[in-house]
Amino acid sequence: MAAVQVAGSPRREVPREAPPERSSGFRCLSARLCALRPDDSSSARTEIHLLFDQLISENYSEGGGVAPEDVCTLLVQACRLVPLNQNHLVSKVSQLIHHLLNRLQVIVDEQNLAFLLGYAISALQQCSSWTHVEILQALAALVYCNGSKCQKYLPDLLGKSGILMTLSDSAQPDPEVRRAAVHCMANLCLSVPGQPYLEEPYPNICFQAFLTTLQSPKSSDMDDITFCMLLQNALKGIQSLLNGGKMKLTQTEELGALLAVLKKSMFHGLPGLNIELPTVLYPTLLPQYDGRSPVKPQQPESSTSRPTLNKKKKSKVKSKKIQQEEEEEEESSGEREVAPVAGSGREHLREGNTPSSSTLGGQSLPVEGDGAAGKDLFSPPIRSASWKRVSSSESDYSDAEGGMQSKMRSYQAKVRQGALACFLSTIKSIEKKVLYGYWSAFVPDTPELGSPQSVSLMTLTLKDPSPKTRACALQVLSAILEGSKQFLSVAEDTSDHRRAFTPFSVMIASSIRELHRCLLLALVAESSSQTLTQIIKCLANLVSNSPYNRLKLSLLTKVWNQIKPYIRHKDVNVRVSSLTLLGAIVSTHAPLPEVQLLLQQPCSSGLSSSNSVTPHLGTPDRCKKAPPGPFLEEASASSPRASSEPCWLIRLCISTVVLPKEDSCSGSDAGSAGGSTYEPSPMRLEALQVLAHLARGYFSMAQVYLMELGEVICKCMGEADPSVQLHGAKLLEELGTGLIQQYKPESTVPSDQRAPVTVVVTFWTMMLNGPLPRALQNSEHPTLQASACDALSSILPGAFSSLPSDRQILCLTMLLGLNDSKNRLVKAATSRALGVYVLFPCLRQDVIFVADTANAILMSLQDKSLNVRAKAAWSLGNLTDTLIVNMETPDPSFQEEFSGLLLLKMLRSAIEASRDKDKVKSNAVRALGNLLHFLQPSHIEKPRFAEIIEESIQALISTVLIEAAMKVRWNACYAMGNVFKNPALPLGTAPWTSQAYNALTSVVTSCKNFKVRIRSATALSIPSKREHYGSVDQYAQIWNALVTALQKSEDTTDFLEFKYCASLRTQICQALIHLLSLASASDLPCIRETLELNGDMVQSFILQFLKSGAEGEDPGAPHSSHERGQLVRRALEHVSSIQALTGDTAKRAIMGFLEDILTIYFDSSGSQEAIPELTSR
Repeated sequence: MAAVQVAGSPRREVPREAPPERSSGFRCLSARLCALRPDDSSSARTEIHLLFDQLISENYSEGGGVAPEDVCTLLVQACRLVPLNQNHLVSKVSQLIHHLLNRLQVIVDEQNLAFLLGYAISALQQCSSWTHVEILQALAALVYCNGSKCQKYLPDLLGKSGILMTLSDSAQPDPEVRRAAVHCMANLCLSVPGQPYLEEPYPNICFQAFLTTLQSPKSSDMDDITFCMLLQNALKGIQSLLNGGKMKLTQTEELGALLAVLKKSMFHGLPGLNIELPTVLYPTLLPQYDGRSPVKPQQPESSTSRPTLNKKKKSKVKSKKIQQEEEEEEESSGEREVAPVAGSGREHLREGNTPSSSTLGGQSLPVEGDGAAGKDLFSPPIRSASWKRVSSSESDYSDAEGGMQSKMRSYQAKVRQGALACFLSTIKSIEKKVLYGYWSAFVPDTPELGSPQSVSLMTLTLKDPSPKTRACALQVLSAILEGSKQFLSVAEDTSDHRRAFTPFSVMIASSIRELHRCLLLALVAESSSQTLTQIIKCLANLVSNSPYNRLKLSLLTKVWNQIKPYIRHKDVNVRVSSLTLLGAIVSTHAPLPEVQLLLQQPCSSGLSSSNSVTPHLGTPDRCKKAPPGPFLEEASASSPRASSEPCWLIRLCISTVVLPKEDSCSGSDAGSAGGSTYEPSPMRLEALQVLAHLARGYFSMAQVYLMELGEVICKCMGEADPSVQLHGAKLLEELGTGLIQQYKPESTVPSDQRAPVTVVVTFWTMMLNGPLPRALQNSEHPTLQASACDALSSILPGAFSSLPSDRQILCLTMLLGLNDSKNRLVKAATSRALGVYVLFPCLRQDVIFVADTANAILMSLQDKSLNVRAKAAWSLGNLTDTLIVNMETPDPSFQEEFSGLLLLKMLRSAIEASRDKDKVKSNAVRALGNLLHFLQPSHIEKPRFAEIIEESIQALISTVLIEAAMKVRWNACYAMGNVFKNPALPLGTAPWTSQAYNALTSVVTSCKNFKVRIRSATALSIPSKREHYGSVDQYAQIWNALVTALQKSEDTTDFLEFKYCASLRTQICQALIHLLSLASASDLPCIRETLELNGDMVQSFILQFLKSGAEGEDPGAPHSSHERGQLVRRALEHVSSIQALTGDTAKRAIMGFLEDILTIYFDSSGSQEAIPELTSR
């Protein structure tokens, strides 16, 4: 007998109150039962039997209005009336417990659970074995979602000789009892969020029992359906343990054993496939051998090919499947999560900016869809025998046999689905780097010539007859691919086939190619719309993570051409996921030359004749229908890159967003508003995202449509739907950023191919005269406000200065006003935008604006939100950069007019921020360095500044030394260098001088991060006068520290730091030469002493410095060998000019050292330059 599991999800709701007549039957029967007293007479037993039968047969529709406490009271009373020596009554009361708890979806409270559990355990111990199946079913219903409340009884159930352990053992003679016992264990392991889990060691005991069950072969006395249900229950049990978070698969043997049984179960009952696997899978870099049984000769295509199945017979099977799936719904024992279903709304179609597979919980597998969905448009006329799906033979058999065959196939499919759901939970429970050790066991590789294709997840995707199972396999594959970019980045195609072994990089590249091939085969072969959606999502994940810049061309072209027709599919989910895939293609490793060519294809290319197996469609009119905006001609004429053939993808996306929907695509449009004339919202949002990807990665194409896209943005931001407005603002930000990138000094875009500033001004004038200001003021939707702020901050500085003055004032007024927002998202975005604007050349000398911005930023630095403070600190750093730029201009008016009181406030806020989290601290110390550099002599002379200067420098010193993020320490060293640039500060005489130098010398010799060492060496070479270095001892300490740092410039255990070794040596050599060019007579003995010990080492590195190109980080460093040689010459001239003390030989020794360096350098370079005759050696 098949056990039925407790229905519903773990969260059972209290049934709603029904009309009194619905529950009157239950109440009447309950009252009669409660009136009875224990009586061993025959008549009493008969009455109890009748009452139980009536309670079981009662109609409990809609919960029947029965309260859970009434059900529990009745069950306790029923058990009290049935003595354990009455086997028939015990069996009947067990059926009653199972029926009522399932039918009414009741979870028993803790007090009644204790009594009922004790009764069930005693019944299992005392009653005849033929009652055990019913008792175990009752026990499973009792413990469902109650595992944490059963701790007292766990030793009796799961102890060494516990009842469930004994009954679930493979030696158990009754297969139904064994299956029911495993079912009980699975329900015990089911966890409810917010409640405690099973205590150790019981989770591990159950895991081992489930694993043993899955590893055990089917016994001869067990029928196939019971065996399938046994496997299902064991898989659900393991999945519950993994979902509960208690199982940590840290042991290789344990994980390998689990993956082995999951792989075996994934193919359970798959027609035409029989595999033998080891009991444990081990992580390996090479494909692991699958011992496959020889494949029998294939049946003729007419009998094995899935499309030729008898349609009537298929419909019969379908009706039985639906009935069995409804039964399975009542057996669900896991935490459920909603799987994507066509027509389920936007939230299931697109989430975030990158494609991701839908997650599976308990049995969160896609609903088996109608096989006919989409078949009329997208079933190819011919299927290749190499990838066709295999189904069981359709030989003649009786109706009864046909029904059993159908039922068997359904149960086998459920085992495969259960294994895949469990595998998905396993993927979420282990680290990705561990998972990828098993890559070759589950992901296909290109088979060698003459060898069969290894079984993998793609085997199920291509050959499983159940659309639900195919979708599950695709979801698992998506989960494996998600986040695999770093792992796949090693892939590299090679044409060298004459190697003795296959490199790992080539193996991964081969696997990526095979995934592309198989998924494209699955795409053209699939008829279920829901599974088709999963295939396309999986392709999007693959595209997002594959390193196409290291692979041979054509992979993306094949995907591109195959997916284009599906943009016109009648199912909206398929259309949306197709756009998601196109978005992934244009965003991966952008810009790729291959994608550039694809974007330049004619509008109809690939849509009507891309491939012989691609679904045929006429050229979509929407590409042609999109009306050019009034500004299109202007933009096209302004851009020399405007091609004669428009970019069909941009045209398509614009059409999708702005044109009314067509009737041919509205068959199953989910997410569209009742009276909406446009495409469904998910489709429009995805189109806007694709446009944003194009603007980010292929701006030269997007800029041709700049004004037209501006009109699209205005239309979107003027709509009522906040999501459409938000995506419009995101597109505006990407276009603005693309324009800024074109005009950056380091841009490689020729000036004649940039968007003219006049066009950019027109574009932004349209934005500011349109709905953008309304979006900025829309306080009901703070996310939209924040996005509009980000968009406003992407305006081209050169264009801003040319905007009408009222539009400039509008931007500044709105940003300064929004800084007072109570919403942290808006406040963070506003703080960042102000930090961008304060760098604009037309604004940075406006003292009033800079002061207003400073006050706004200082207010945000006090915010409770870390994100707001981090953005404000970044903006404060930018504002202080502006102060430095203004200081370097000839006009001193800005420094004179800028408030000293505001400078004090900024210093205090920056000191406070330097004690904050690393995100805030890194920019706070940058600001401190700039502020101390900016201070004028008039400020420093004032007593109120003395204390704040000391405190600021102490904050920098402590940040240099602390074990913080390397970015923080790098910025602190950079800031210290900025402090040294201010000649008005008492560097060399102030007490903090030695502390500052000690901190920098400590870092340059011992910091693990070489970039921080480089920056500290740069800071040490900044002071321009000898007196700034302090006493002779201080100078000697700095000199010795730099020599030591040079000696240890290759001492690192981190391989990633080696690439900075040369830069570090360059910077240290430059600092040493700088110190020599400032040395006094008192410093020479120390220098000579060091050179006597380490002269050869220092000389070799300085020679390398002279011969190599510029590798340091300091932009002011000499870039040519000649310039570097001049540094050494100046140092030599300076040393020669020093008036040495009588009898001191240090000067001559140092000059000889420098002359030797120059001689060797000039000789090796073939230079005819002569060393100045400064000494008679």
